Order: sequence, then C-alpha cells, then structure tokens
Amino acid sequence: MEQQKTKILAVAGKGGVGKTSIAATIVRLLAETCPNKRILAIDADPAVGLSTALGIEVQTTVDDIRKAVVSAAEDGDTKSAIELLGEARYRIYDALTELEGFSFIAIGRPESAGCYCKINSYLKEVISILSENFDYVVIDGEAGIEQINRRVMEKVTHLLLITDSSRKGTQVIRTIRKVADELVMYEQIGVIANRLPSPEVKAFLDTGELPVLAYIPSDASLAEFDLKGENVFYLSEDAAIVQGTREALKNIGILSQGHVM
Repeated sequence: MEQQKTKILAVAGKGGVGKTSIAATIVRLLAETCPNKRILAIDADPAVGLSTALGIEVQTTVDDIRKAVVSAAEDGDTKSAIELLGEARYRIYDALTELEGFSFIAIGRPESAGCYCKINSYLKEVISILSENFDYVVIDGEAGIEQINRRVMEKVTHLLLITDSSRKGTQVIRTIRKVADELVMYEQIGVIANRLPSPEVKAFLDTGELPVLAYIPSDASLAEFDLKGENVFYLSEDAAIVQGTREALKNIGILSQGHVM
C-alpha cells in the first residue's frame, strides 16, 4: 500500500490541559524547522483558541462559507446540491490565511449550542480536501472525544494525546485511545504530559499502555502568555513547552536531530 504523503497530526485531550498551546507550538516548530514544507494549522475547536495562540485574527471560517452557500440555496438559488457542494469546496480556500511559514484555517462554531453533527461532517470533508495540498497538517481538536467519536479524524497519521497530572486527564486520553483504536486509522500515538507541578508526579501518571513522549513542567511564563493571548512564536526557545514539544515530536518520529523526517 502506498504510504500517505501528508502527515496529519491531531492534538486531543480534555479541556484545560494546554492542548491548544501545544498544538500552536507544534506549528511553530514545524515552520521553523522545515521552511520548504507546506504546513497547515486547522483550528477545529469551537472555542477557536489556536488562532490566538498563533497570533492570527480570524476573518472567515469554514462554517461561515457553509452558511453562505446554504443561505444562497434557501433564497431560491436553483443550483443542485452537487453544484452547491462544489462551490463550497472551492470557497473553502477563501477561509485560508497564508502566513510566513504556514497556512491557517478555522472551522468555526456550530449553528447552535450542542449541535455538532453538521459541522463535524463538514470538518471531515475539509480535512480531506485540504490535506492533499500540504505536507503537514496540525489539527487542534475540541476537548474530549466528540470529533474522534464521529470519525472526523479518521485519517490521522499521528495522534498526540495531552494530559495534565489529574486522574480525569489520564482517564480522558485512555478513553480517546480506546475510541481511536476502533475508528481512526492512525500510524503513531503518544502522550504529552503537560503542566506537571513536580517531577515526582510522573510516577503516579496512569496512561495505560500509551507511551509518554514528553513530560512538561508547569510554566509560569506560559500561563502569563495564555492570559494575555500572546503568540507562541514569541516564546523563548528555552521555554518548557517548546523544549518538551520538540522532544515529543522527535519521539514520535516527526523531528529527528532537529530536522523534519
């Protein structure tokens, strides 16, 4: 079987464990390490935090485009459903933001609170269409297992599960792994243990059989960055999250000796 060209890295975990900061740091490290590669960051979390962490002001989301196309149909446009889908696919690129080193797209919010069916279906389509045009795709998924449960991320190559030192955090990543084993065609999987209050807690982290790719201590400077909505590209190279995320990418086979595989 021909190996998939695009490497799709999905970042998942419970809310509040630093998932988005790590996803943004992955984008930064890939952009810095492989300037000749095409990198796409997808903000698939309805909370839309990845844009802030990357210093991007979102103008148009994929869901804005979907709504516009649907609205045109409801207003009496006689195009067939196939033509409308084709138009939506074409217009997806209107939501793409090109930056130095990478591109960015936000999926947006669902139509109403608690209704994720349509947006998840559309997200799956978007990831499939866009990933063909990039070497690396980094997806910041919503908290929990919903998108994986609905097979939105079924073609992920590298699944990175983020936890903190809490029992709830490790329970969520073990649940995600269980669901992913049934529904996701991933090649590599691993855990990043983030925001650890002390090295001693490593001994108490129950990640099941999941390999831990990196342990990242709590970082007061990053907490301040998060509060201010700062861009991760301004974080020091010595910041714990930068060093830890680089270690994780090396251990999962994305980076090797400072170079992209």
